[in-house]
Amino acid sequence: MHASSHSSPVQIKKARIEIIPLIDIMFFLLASVMLVSLTMINMKAIEVKLPTAVSAEPNTKPDFVIVGIDALMDIYFEKQKVARDDVYARFQDLYSKNHDVRIFLRADKEATYDAVMFVLDKARSAGIQKVGLEIHPPAENSSTTQAPGGSNTPAPGK
Repeated sequence: MHASSHSSPVQIKKARIEIIPLIDIMFFLLASVMLVSLTMINMKAIEVKLPTAVSAEPNTKPDFVIVGIDALMDIYFEKQKVARDDVYARFQDLYSKNHDVRIFLRADKEATYDAVMFVLDKARSAGIQKVGLEIHPPAENSSTTQAPGGSNTPAPGK
């Protein structure tokens, strides 16, 4: 008699990890995390009626300071009202903390050109080079430059 091994008629395969489904799952998880983190951005700014522009594209970056000018020509850093005399000092403080600071200017469409230029001039005098202007994109379903009834987008932080 010879030594017999108990073999099964079913061939046993070695286990192996399939890489393609693993990559698909990782991409899905990455996309999910990115979408969830984008919804967690909290914009801190005063409520203003923004002017419209035809070539506007949304820009929501969390790495900037929002400076707002309302219809009464009051100036706000984030949601904190700042006197006109203190604007330059506030910009200098921001620039001293970060020489690559970015300013995002939100001016009400009723604000004067003088008020906007005052803020831009103070930012430039403090050394700040990166300033963006926020506008309201036109309504997609309207042929006019402004949506009926004012803004159709929710206010930041809501």
